[in-house]
Amino acid sequence: MTLKELKQHLLALSPSEKVKAIELLAQSLGNTFPGIEKTSGVCGGDARITNTRIPIWVLMEARSLGYSEPDLLKSYPTLCASDLANAWTYAQAYPDEIERAIQRNEAA
Repeated sequence: MTLKELKQHLLALSPSEKVKAIELLAQSLGNTFPGIEKTSGVCGGDARITNTRIPIWVLMEARSLGYSEPDLLKSYPTLCASDLANAWTYAQAYPDEIERAIQRNEAA
């Protein structure tokens, strides 16, 4: 996608969607996401919920298999709704990274 095409898409967003787009861009510049961390040697270095060993790709895979947010919160009692919101935001910003992690772990 070219910058010109991106501009057209951005201008077509609602005000609330523009705010979310700005937040995503700002987070990606600093490569920091609230509630998400990567640590070499922990969960293979994959992005995970802060202070847990729950990788984002695991939550995304469960979601794709039909698990609802209440199901996930029940399965992972240490998580809260904001953890899932952070995971979805991260996955939306880095879909290729998440897909590679899923593929890598399916092959293992």
